Amino acid sequence: MTDGALTDPKALRALSHPFRWKVLQLLTEQGPQTATQCSAALGESVASCSYHLNMLAKYGFVEEVEGPGRQKPWKIISKRQSISTEGLEGEAALAAEAASMAYLDQEFDRIRSGLRQFDRMPADWRPAIGTEGTVKFVTAEEAVALVEELRAVFEKYGERKLNPELRPEGARAFRLFLSHTIAPE
Repeated sequence: MTDGALTDPKALRALSHPFRWKVLQLLTEQGPQTATQCSAALGESVASCSYHLNMLAKYGFVEEVEGPGRQKPWKIISKRQSISTEGLEGEAALAAEAASMAYLDQEFDRIRSGLRQFDRMPADWRPAIGTEGTVKFVTAEEAVALVEELRAVFEKYGERKLNPELRPEGARAFRLFLSHTIAPE
């Protein structure tokens, strides 16, 4: 799986299952995990985790890595999934919409959960936690440029995501979520 827009309806349908987004997030934040470790972390059966890991592998989102003994850890191999209905029709467009909605549901659940735990977070992290929203009056060209600038900011420290050796001591998974849209006319 390369970074870029997903257009295969089957791969998009694989991402329309909400639990698979949780698995992807776990692998992103915790690194390689076995189905047993996924089960413990996510509260699903080992068989269910194994099934979902295999489905994600089938479409190139994760792969097995060498593990001790018979253990088969899985790692994420695709850092970014670009999902849009643009240029898609029929089944592919419906699958892209379903995958997008599953992703958003998972993100909003994470945001709500994180904000509920704010008082229990380490004090030095609290200034970085929260939500923000703003409205800007811009042209389409300015909006595209603004999104490109924000994406560049999001890429800062990106090399640490798949390479734990580059993470400084005390580094933790810090989730940023960006949404951009225009108001309906």
